[in-house]
Amino acid sequence: MNKQYNRVSSSNDAISKLDGAVNILTGINIPDDIPHGDMPGDKIEIGESHIAKAKTIFPVLIKELKEKMTSNPYNRAVVAVCGGSGVGKSEIASLLSYLLEQAGIGSYTMSGDNYPHRIPMYNDAERLHVFRESGIRGMVDGGVMNPENFAKVKEWQMAEDDANKAHVETDTWFRYYVEAGEKGLNDYLGTPKETDFEEVDQIMKAFKDGAEKLWLKRMGRDEASLWYDEVDMSSKQVLIVEWTHGNSDYMTQVDIPVLLNSTPQETLEHRRSRNRDGKLDSPFTMMVLELEQNKLVNQAHKAKIIITKSGEIISYEQFQKLMA
Repeated sequence: MNKQYNRVSSSNDAISKLDGAVNILTGINIPDDIPHGDMPGDKIEIGESHIAKAKTIFPVLIKELKEKMTSNPYNRAVVAVCGGSGVGKSEIASLLSYLLEQAGIGSYTMSGDNYPHRIPMYNDAERLHVFRESGIRGMVDGGVMNPENFAKVKEWQMAEDDANKAHVETDTWFRYYVEAGEKGLNDYLGTPKETDFEEVDQIMKAFKDGAEKLWLKRMGRDEASLWYDEVDMSSKQVLIVEWTHGNSDYMTQVDIPVLLNSTPQETLEHRRSRNRDGKLDSPFTMMVLELEQNKLVNQAHKAKIIITKSGEIISYEQFQKLMA
């Protein structure tokens, strides 16, 4: 009985603290070692631009949280910080979570990158396999499969240049390969074929249903780095999920999607600065970034908060004009 009373009392206390939460922004100093998302081995480098964006988002987020937390029986809410790869999701999600904690509102940062079906190395390989298998099939369906054309495709594959659309200018038949490959890749990226959206959705629902503890997945970069940790959520009122696909239509439990907007070119520069992958500007990598960007744009109408790379909060109508 006392345990249940303490939980209700703590929840109500969090609601009351929302009113004065914005006041913590005055003169706050952000330490270098704030807690961050739960992706094993993930490194975050918080810069002044991340801090400025988080401080811009925070007052608007507090308003959204008050509405969502008040309507939840346990005064809880789920926030998704989404955007292109390398745009600063991890840093800004960690900062928002830290600011909430400083305001007395318990928050946990969860990384959606723990929930693909395959570890990063195998998922990257599967993406490429899907693209190439679809492309070869496209050549067959388009009636352009023959030994000469296949030899050229094989040559481009070996050079990791087979996603280069410029080849169509000299070899028009290549259109069947690259268009079919791109469609197959698009049908894989950010779908249940790639990621266990159902598990993420169940975690969010359990959190909003008052779960005191959650088993959360951890996925590293090799086969032996996959496990679950039991995480205490009894003092948490906000679950922040940082993830490219945080605003996906495959999830139903996100209350407040926050979109960090960027162009594919800006995203590529972010990735280069973080040095996360090799061959960052390869035609295939650029195709992946462009397809992910298209999905983000198509989902943007659901975002409650949209912030530009320069740190300005904009409406969906302004976003449409910016991206036109």
